[in-house]
Amino acid sequence: MNRIIKKEFFSDKVAKIVVEAPDIAKSRKAGHFVIIRVDEKGERIPLTIAGADIQKGTIDLVVQEVGVSSSKLLNLNEGDYILDVVGPLGKATHIDKVGTVLAAGGGVGIAPLLPIVEAFKAAGNRVLTVLAARNKDLIILEDEMRMHSDELIVMTDDGSYGRKGLVTQGMEEFINKEKIDVAVAIGPAIMMKFAALTTKKYNIHTLASLNTIMVDGTGMCGACRVTVGGETKFVCVDGPEFDADKIDFDEMLYRLGAYKSQEAEAYQKHLDSIN
Repeated sequence: MNRIIKKEFFSDKVAKIVVEAPDIAKSRKAGHFVIIRVDEKGERIPLTIAGADIQKGTIDLVVQEVGVSSSKLLNLNEGDYILDVVGPLGKATHIDKVGTVLAAGGGVGIAPLLPIVEAFKAAGNRVLTVLAARNKDLIILEDEMRMHSDELIVMTDDGSYGRKGLVTQGMEEFINKEKIDVAVAIGPAIMMKFAALTTKKYNIHTLASLNTIMVDGTGMCGACRVTVGGETKFVCVDGPEFDADKIDFDEMLYRLGAYKSQEAEAYQKHLDSIN
């Protein structure tokens, strides 16, 4: 069992929890994730590691309440325990000195983007970052991102903070200003799809970190399968990062919606039970 050391809410339904996990903290790298189970009856959900403190033996997880398991997790308090935290899982981001990196993060996708931005900057790259969300309340970790970025643009759909517009508009502003050597996009699947379409116009190699449905996290169940370059890949063991230009995002979006009605029904029953 893993103890929650700290919990900090960014908004009503998004929070960062700092969890005791010394072995994971020592071995995790940018791009890695964990699979957690809140209690014995809980489902297994993947969460990307947003940061780690080796000395304290902790990892940072950013959670958005969207269903039963995430609701249960955010209802835990400092000092409470999470039943299972398994990881680090997946393949780490390949970090190298490439020149100029364009990083685009949408909503809670900003959290897994943070360690990648930090790693690319530490490797000696110039890092240009675009943070985007529906509104000001959903922009997270801006100060931390600024620490590791040479330039940063904030975009909000409603114009409540930063500039009014979409993540792709911020991306194109940087692309039109200077040469981009590689791009990384993390966020909702639809956001990553259009980020990839944007960079494809300029022949920029782009990575996307996928957030598919997962169960076991070891490649055995096949729940997380996606089509990349015409081949079936498993996000949990082959990813979570892939060449964005080769991902069949339409298929991924269809599969993400497979259990929407059941998830909504279960979530409503859960809310009714605690209210």
